[in-house]
Amino acid sequence: MATNFKSIPIIDISPLLAKWDDPNMAGDQGVGEVVQQLDQACREAGFFYVKGHGIPDSIIKEVRNVTHKFFSLPYEEKLKIKISPAAGYRGYQRIGENITKGTPDMHEAIDCYREVEPGMFGALSKPLEAPNQWPINPPNLKQLMEEYTSICTDLSRKIMRGIALALGAAADAFEGKRAGDPFWVLRIIGYPKVSHANGHDMPKNDIGCGAHTDYGLLTLVNQDDDITALQVRNKSGEWISAPPIPGTFVCNIGDMLKILSNGLYESTLHRVINSSPKYRVCVAYFYETNFDAAIEPLDICVKRTGGTKKFERAVYGEHLVSKVQTNFVKEDELNS
Repeated sequence: MATNFKSIPIIDISPLLAKWDDPNMAGDQGVGEVVQQLDQACREAGFFYVKGHGIPDSIIKEVRNVTHKFFSLPYEEKLKIKISPAAGYRGYQRIGENITKGTPDMHEAIDCYREVEPGMFGALSKPLEAPNQWPINPPNLKQLMEEYTSICTDLSRKIMRGIALALGAAADAFEGKRAGDPFWVLRIIGYPKVSHANGHDMPKNDIGCGAHTDYGLLTLVNQDDDITALQVRNKSGEWISAPPIPGTFVCNIGDMLKILSNGLYESTLHRVINSSPKYRVCVAYFYETNFDAAIEPLDICVKRTGGTKKFERAVYGEHLVSKVQTNFVKEDELNS
């Protein structure tokens, strides 16, 4: 359960990464210290920074650089990969097209998902059965983002091993049928300072992305180094800034982990407000459970919280598809 935290902790996860596949990792002192910090961060804030993650700073920065290049292209060029239901809800969305709790968000984005073969998960995955739409320009964007996604998937799996230990479970509790074949989502996001886009008047609202929780297990946020825009809500309702710290990722836990932990860990509300005079980009990678996983509280977490399951069983894919299908303003509404 989130507390009245005033800042977001920084965790050096290098000891965990050094031992992540060691059968005796739980007994290692360095791993134990990381696990304790992860547990405290997930209990108190649901957010934390990670350093010592081993991903080269050059890749982290290049991901942001190509994102800036894409969003600086003419609107007509970006529309060549326009998002639509026919495109599996993948591709470019213009400013105001994404909505959070009924209010258009002041950002533009490319939405990507792990690709789903037709029939892979029956009718459940049909709305997402399409390839990702990648722009021709910048020419290296597709290859870079696919490499980055692979790196983030690997890193997230290792962090989740530490979180499993923090809950008192086995290190591999989030593998196998739960997340041994994880789904992922990548959102490449741009936040303008102004509240209009390409000559289209938009609702007068300065919220880059409205208050929400994430859907899955773990999110890795790669944000511009010089703009503070991400805010996290504490138990008292105060919005606590998550300023960029070069060389780190901001991490937060999602709804599926809240269920698995039986509420020991909270998926904390957060939002984005870009009050800077500069255009801001953020690339958010979402590490999820298996698409068709039936998620319910872990037995160890039920025992630790009084013996009663606080959450009903949820199928991740159903949760995701229901959100995706209600997250966009229809074209005629956008132009009205």
